[in-house]
Amino acid sequence: MSTPDPMASTYPSAPRAISKETHCIAGILTTVYGLQELPEETREVACLWLLHPRLQTQACMEPIASSTIHEWNERQRATKRTDRTIGLIAVSFDQRNHGTREVDTLANEAWRSGNSRHAQDMFASYHGTAIDTSHLLTYLPSYIPLNITQHLVLGISLGGHAAWHCLLHDPRITTAIIIIGCPDYVRLMSDRARLSRLPTWTQSTPPGSQFLGSKDFPNALIDAVEKYDPAGLLLGDVKSRSSDIYNHTPNALERRSLIPLLKTHLQNKRILNLAGGSDKLVPYKCSEPFLRWLKAATAPISGWFKDGNVILEDMVFEGVGHEMSAGMVKEVHRFVCQTLDQSSRPVLGRKSSKI
Repeated sequence: MSTPDPMASTYPSAPRAISKETHCIAGILTTVYGLQELPEETREVACLWLLHPRLQTQACMEPIASSTIHEWNERQRATKRTDRTIGLIAVSFDQRNHGTREVDTLANEAWRSGNSRHAQDMFASYHGTAIDTSHLLTYLPSYIPLNITQHLVLGISLGGHAAWHCLLHDPRITTAIIIIGCPDYVRLMSDRARLSRLPTWTQSTPPGSQFLGSKDFPNALIDAVEKYDPAGLLLGDVKSRSSDIYNHTPNALERRSLIPLLKTHLQNKRILNLAGGSDKLVPYKCSEPFLRWLKAATAPISGWFKDGNVILEDMVFEGVGHEMSAGMVKEVHRFVCQTLDQSSRPVLGRKSSKI
């Protein structure tokens, strides 16, 4: 039996109780946290969508929902602000083929655990979770009639992969916190295929040269990766992509196609990427080249997409494995509170509207 992807078990303090209620929305059991904790003066609400790790369920996200909501509320009370209008709730649900939605146990497993379709099963699962997030986001206000004006997503491991998709493909989601996730599926699965010593990796010359397009990573999966995966969407051409592309500064012609893509998928968005320096399941080395490319593009002074107003923080926690550490929890609280604090400042002529 496989060991579930780790979830945070080390918090700065024991998780506090938080109100919650469950709704069946589009056939998905959806848990909403923090409704009773919303202050009476709340005029607008931000929603933090929580996406759990592989082989776990939505229940494991309750501690981060509780701690983050309490942190925001307490910071606002401590400042004694009279203009505070934004409240925070959190929402979780079981990812596809997990928890109440599980239909095939083997489909959640890796190559080493006997699942020959690990690559396509995992990508299809978390891409589907991103679609589910957008679908639930559309209908949630009809179940809890609040003025939801802002959406953030936080994902851990498998949920972190999905959080990247949510951010890129739903314009309503403006902030993403990715914890031990990866934006480059080809690099992640190529590394895992190598470590799993798949025949399609070991029996080619040079090793791995025939992996992409094989039964373990079919061409149809490549098509999906190039359409939805961050690195696939922005860097393209998975099969012939050279490692040099991560260090390449696009020329004027290349920017004509890249800048519209970045404007569509990332303009004015905020990203916090948290990785474990000792993570062996989702190694930072698989994410680092793409993140380096994206940081170069969006750098506020020197970036060729500096006008896109993209905030990207990338933090590696040395000695931390495939887990959510106490230090990561603190960064989550900081980033969420900074995001909400900026949006809660009064703006002349500001109008809010329900989604």
